[in-house]
Amino acid sequence: MTDILVPQLGESVTEATVGSWMVKTGDTVARDDVLVELETDKVSVEVRAEADGVMGAIAAPEGETVEIGAKLGELTAGGSAAAAPTAAEAPIADAAPTADTAPAGGVVEASVPQMGESVAEGTIGSWLVKAGDTVEVDQALVEIETDKVAVEVPSPVAGVVSELLVAEGDSVAPGDAVAKIAEGGAEAGAPAPAVAADTSAAPTGGIAMPSAQRVIEENKLDAGAIAGTGKDGRITKADAKAAAAAPAPVAQQTTSASSAAPAAPSAPRELGPREERVRMTRLRQTIAKRLKDAQNSAAILTTYNEADMSAIMKARKTHQEAFVAKHGVKLGFMSFFVKACVHALKEIPAVNAEIDGTDIIYKNYYDMGVAVGTDRGLVVPVIRDADQMSLAEIEKEIIRLGKNARDGKLTIEDMQGATFTLSNGGVYGSLMSMPILNAPQSGILGMHKIQERPVAENGQVVIKPMMYLALSYDHRIVDGKEAVTFLVRVKENLEDPQRLLFDL
Repeated sequence: MTDILVPQLGESVTEATVGSWMVKTGDTVARDDVLVELETDKVSVEVRAEADGVMGAIAAPEGETVEIGAKLGELTAGGSAAAAPTAAEAPIADAAPTADTAPAGGVVEASVPQMGESVAEGTIGSWLVKAGDTVEVDQALVEIETDKVAVEVPSPVAGVVSELLVAEGDSVAPGDAVAKIAEGGAEAGAPAPAVAADTSAAPTGGIAMPSAQRVIEENKLDAGAIAGTGKDGRITKADAKAAAAAPAPVAQQTTSASSAAPAAPSAPRELGPREERVRMTRLRQTIAKRLKDAQNSAAILTTYNEADMSAIMKARKTHQEAFVAKHGVKLGFMSFFVKACVHALKEIPAVNAEIDGTDIIYKNYYDMGVAVGTDRGLVVPVIRDADQMSLAEIEKEIIRLGKNARDGKLTIEDMQGATFTLSNGGVYGSLMSMPILNAPQSGILGMHKIQERPVAENGQVVIKPMMYLALSYDHRIVDGKEAVTFLVRVKENLEDPQRLLFDL
């Protein structure tokens, strides 16, 4: 008898609510079958069987709140899990042998790796191989997009791709098999099985994956009427969502005005002759959701100022050659801004704090998020303990994080826990903007293009390289006086960098 326990649920998550049980007492289950879904305030987590067996008593009913490590139920090892195929397995009796039935040098499944703390699912992006291709061990097979990063699935062995089990756009979870590899090319001479994307025309029999079943039940859909695009024609979560968003049949729409009205907002509009529809990536969907959530939850206000960049430009010109010779990197502008902001945050700690319910959490450390634009969207990697770093160390860390961001190699840890964010729209030519907070932070500094402008200096009009600065802040925690003082300190530190040296 094995206890089914609540797994780790992600950073700062200590409890969950039992959602839907996918099995009942007495059901035969196979290893990796989804037993129950747990819902937290951040993600849904699937708890899977660790071995073949029979489902015993269920200790936590649906709707109950459970903590990490709590007992959910019992699983009796063995049972008759291997005796007969389930309904979902029956159609694939003639498929290529699996790793368990194949002889040495047989078929091995490539599975979705862990995609980071609190990441429970991803979307199949671009397949980098096709059935019949020869691959090397650790060669990337497919990209999986999550709401935070893109993850590559490597080949576990060298061999020939015999089957792709999921199609682009399908939702997958850690541990799901995505492809079969004939180890050592054992099946190279055999005809390649059909790709999962080509099985949509096959009868589905209403067989739905667990994540899709919940969507079907919530939207009262007919599973038999949904064409599955998953393995062996199974209905994926994406298929169920597409069916839920599709317009109702004409016969239903014409019955009454009241019954037709709810379907209209969710129905995709018809495209014009010069338009195309492209599905949003999970990263782009998450960016959109978080930006809107920030506007809805925080009292965002923006204050502006401008800085004369002459002193920093002169310092860079004077010391650039020696700086590169000693440190191997160029002295940029961003390291000065990071230092200037850290110095100002120490004086105005509210800008480095966050609201947690009715409490304010003041942070006595300075992890600075630096927004980076990539082909996949905006990401914000974090420079840890920036107050303890030199200008050279900051520049090197910015270069490392920026390269990883563009190459899609940032980890979840690289993007969590920033206390303040800097966003440089000036690299794209922006002269003025109002940045949006990166929740739960209380402040973000917008940098802009350096442009020569006439300014008054000692009664004379002179031309100076000027930059507009914008500080967006959460007015619930940061008062106007504090916000203005913070931005003035940043301006002073930029116009006279020696203030940083003397801690003024």
